[in-house]
Amino acid sequence: MRKIIRYFLVFILLIALVLVRAYENEMFYDPFIVFFQNDYLYTSVPEFEYGRLIWDLFLRYSLNSIISLGIIYLVFEKLGYVILSAKLYVLGFVLLISAYTFLLSTGFEKGYLLPFYVRRFLIHPLFLLLLMAALFYEKIAGIKPTLR
Repeated sequence: MRKIIRYFLVFILLIALVLVRAYENEMFYDPFIVFFQNDYLYTSVPEFEYGRLIWDLFLRYSLNSIISLGIIYLVFEKLGYVILSAKLYVLGFVLLISAYTFLLSTGFEKGYLLPFYVRRFLIHPLFLLLLMAALFYEKIAGIKPTLR
């Protein structure tokens, strides 16, 4: 694929990530958006629908992951990188959603910092930044990534 087309498609996918963030209130159920913006110091944990919250976190994480995998493929053009990244995204989701559901069930009684950052990793494409750095390093250093 020609470089100019690849760069254009990466740009489009980056815009897609921005749009997911811009329309998060309309697309996904998350009562903790406002809570973590400023209310967590002054109010208690808001009422929420547990199943709907977890489902929408899954949808948002999946959408961000699919867009991120597209970016990784377009930047590196190696299917092995996409497969490795997909496995890491699945593993990351399982670990993060397990931690977040545990923190939700305790009502954040140990503090708000840990649930704030776990939620950040679930709703924002932070893994993309980490994976891009790691994959660029692998490409430069010539290390073979494996995750079986």
